[in-house]
Amino acid sequence: ISAVPRLGRLDTETFRARAAEGLPFLITGVVNRWPLSALKPETLRDRFSHLQVRARVGDYINTAFAPDRAMQDMSMLEYLELVDAGTQDLPPYLGNLELRELNRLCHWPGYFDKMGPPRFWVGPAGTMTPLHCDYDDNIFAQIWGTKRIFLSPPHHDEFLYTKEANAILFGSPVDPEAPDFEKFPLARQATMIECIVNPGYLLYVPAGWYHQVRALTFSLSSNRWARALPLALNGDSSLQRS
Repeated sequence: ISAVPRLGRLDTETFRARAAEGLPFLITGVVNRWPLSALKPETLRDRFSHLQVRARVGDYINTAFAPDRAMQDMSMLEYLELVDAGTQDLPPYLGNLELRELNRLCHWPGYFDKMGPPRFWVGPAGTMTPLHCDYDDNIFAQIWGTKRIFLSPPHHDEFLYTKEANAILFGSPVDPEAPDFEKFPLARQATMIECIVNPGYLLYVPAGWYHQVRALTFSLSSNRWARALPLALNGDSSLQRS
C-alpha cells in the first residue's frame, strides 16, 4: 500500500477479516463516541491533576530503547507545569502509562478476544516515539490532537538497521522525517507510509510493522496490544518469529 485506507465503523467479524490481510488501516466513528473525546485538554488540570505519572524527560528520543532512559515521577499537575515552563530541550512526554481514571471514559471495541490494559500517551507538539516495532497487533486511539505516524512493513527490517531492545521490541535508528542516507544507505529501499491521525481516529497497526509517532499538537492517545497470535498469521503458530 502507498497510503493507509480510512474505513467506517467495523463489526468484529469485518475487522478481523480485514486485519488478516496484515495491512494497517484507520477506523472512524468509534473513538469520537467516547466520553473522554468530548472533554477538553483542560480537563487534565481541572479533574486529573492529582494523578501520579512518570514523565520521559531529557533526550528520551536517542535513548528510547536504552534501559537507562531518563524518567521522572510527578503529578499530572507538575507535568503540565513542566510543559508550560518550556525549559526542556525536548518537551517532556507521558508515555505508556496505565491511567485507569481516564480509561473509565473510554469504550474499547472487542476486536480481539484478549487485550492488554490500555496505555495512555500525553504530550505537546514535538513529543515523539522513534521508529520501532512490536510483536503484537495494536489498536491506537487518537483522542485529542493530531499525530503523524510513519509506517514501514515488517519485511523491510533489513533496511532499517534494527536492534533488539527486548524480547518483544525492536528499534531502528532511522528517522523517516529526516533520513540520514549516508549513515544508513539501505534505508533508501525501505517503504515509509505517512499517516496523519486526527482526533477520533482508531489506527490498526499489525504486529511487526515499524512505526514512528510524533505529536503535531497537544495530544492524548491511547493504545492496546492484543494478547494472542497476530491476526495476519491466521492461526498458524509456525509463522511466529523464533
